[in-house]
Amino acid sequence: MRRSAEQHMRRSAEHGFTPVRRFAEHGFTPVRRFAEHGFTLVELMVVIAIIALLTGAVVLAMPDPRGDLRTEAERFAARARAAQDAAVIEAREMALWVSTDGYGFEQRDRRGWRPLNEKPFEDRDWESGQAIVGDVGRARVIFDTTGFSEPLDVTLVRDSARITVHIEGDGTINVGS
Repeated sequence: MRRSAEQHMRRSAEHGFTPVRRFAEHGFTPVRRFAEHGFTLVELMVVIAIIALLTGAVVLAMPDPRGDLRTEAERFAARARAAQDAAVIEAREMALWVSTDGYGFEQRDRRGWRPLNEKPFEDRDWESGQAIVGDVGRARVIFDTTGFSEPLDVTLVRDSARITVHIEGDGTINVGS
């Protein structure tokens, strides 16, 4: 029986077939070819190209990390409304100052105007873009104890987008285009 197995393996080898099982007891040592156990350079390059294309697609699909300009304008308007509400509730005048770099809030007490540092009234830098406040570099709006103020328009600009926050004399604050 042993002889027939050896003859079968020899015949298979003569015809270009490699035996399925190779055992150390038959005198065979494992023969490994590099191409059978690894990737070719072309295969690796194709995989890297696919990964690069997928990464590019993901980066292009991601939203702007700075956020939308309208969102920033609405955040500014909400803080201005909070200052207006605080002026009415606390019966103290509140001021909102706006510059091309950022904005902040002040409150009037017996000694004069003092800056506010607690949320949501701490000084803020514009997250992106630039603010345009009329023809001046810095403007100030004072909310009195009834909620009225002087009118002011603050325009936020980023790249080619523009949005304006309107503070009216009657105290209404609107985000427009």
